Amino acid sequence: MRRNLLLLFMASVLWIPALHLWFRPGDPRELAPALAERQRMLSMSDESPERALLRRNNPEWDLMNRTFSVLSFANLALKEPTRKAEHLAVIDAVLARTLRDEHNADDEFLLPYVHRAPFRDVRGRSLFVDGEIALMLAARQLVEPREDLASLLRERIDTISGQLERAPVLAAESYPDEGWTFCNTVALAALRLSDAVDGRDHSDLRRRWVESARKHLVDAHTGLLVSSFTFNGVTRDGPEGSTLWLAAHMLQVVDEDFAREQYQRARQELIGEALGFAWAAEWPAAAPNVDDIDSGPTIPLVNANAGSSGLAFVGAAAFDDEPLLEGLTTSLRFAAFPVTDDTGLRFAAGNPLADAVLLYSLVEGPLWRRAMEPRTMEARR
Repeated sequence: MRRNLLLLFMASVLWIPALHLWFRPGDPRELAPALAERQRMLSMSDESPERALLRRNNPEWDLMNRTFSVLSFANLALKEPTRKAEHLAVIDAVLARTLRDEHNADDEFLLPYVHRAPFRDVRGRSLFVDGEIALMLAARQLVEPREDLASLLRERIDTISGQLERAPVLAAESYPDEGWTFCNTVALAALRLSDAVDGRDHSDLRRRWVESARKHLVDAHTGLLVSSFTFNGVTRDGPEGSTLWLAAHMLQVVDEDFAREQYQRARQELIGEALGFAWAAEWPAAAPNVDDIDSGPTIPLVNANAGSSGLAFVGAAAFDDEPLLEGLTTSLRFAAFPVTDDTGLRFAAGNPLADAVLLYSLVEGPLWRRAMEPRTMEARR
């Protein structure tokens, strides 16, 4: 018996450190084509069981899934010019469905508590919805302008800039008396992309937003942006990974130094790495909180959170953190149960939104680079 236990112990000592080698990818980005095929199939369908389930679980996820899909195919259109028309067809299908759904019900993408009280802002609109749709429109126009979308984008950008300007700390609401850093940074990125399209200049608003955020929306213990706040800028929830990774990426086209600072702080506070695997916590140890529907569950002991780990892919890819991207992909292939069939690749432990986030992280880059070119569209006219 003792001999068997000794052999088992010795085998474990040799085997466990090598476990990651079975799941480590040669290049994480090699997953992108198969992921894109499945996202293309889902995006081109007016309805699917997967999207219906996603919407029932959380209507916000439905809109976010559309946004990440549009951003993914915008990047692919720039990266693969010979397939641009094919990729733009996906974007146009998603945009048409989204604008139609919003027109049919202005609360289509919001949780029921949007009706609990009036918005503090006089326009009574959700920055979450306006920001996501504006970013989709701006991405489409930045790849190849459509004349019929120009006024829609301009009107949406004017709505967003008005919301931000009227907010006491320049951070607007997504729900009544509730603003999210996630949504504000998406809206700011939409302003930057839109400016690259039509030549307008919202740089002063973006600069003032960052100054205000440093003063009002940064956690004193960690130096990280908080996740939610009241209309007057009072913190509701502190820093969370499922907000920070995306916020840092969105801020790359707003203030590169602030964006990198937030990413590096988040990496230090939230990332766990061991034996070739990597994962992300949702809450810093200095600012703990409880998991919610957006963050998903946390695995005890190692403090690995589903939502934060998923969006950490975006941060790692955007900031060229190849060791972290490789470690996250190794963990994903080990724990998320990849399924490949004639529709492409999906991960059984996640959902279409998680797959869309993963695809975006593996193809991001070209769209942000084009947005940061000086006078992008004016030079192209």
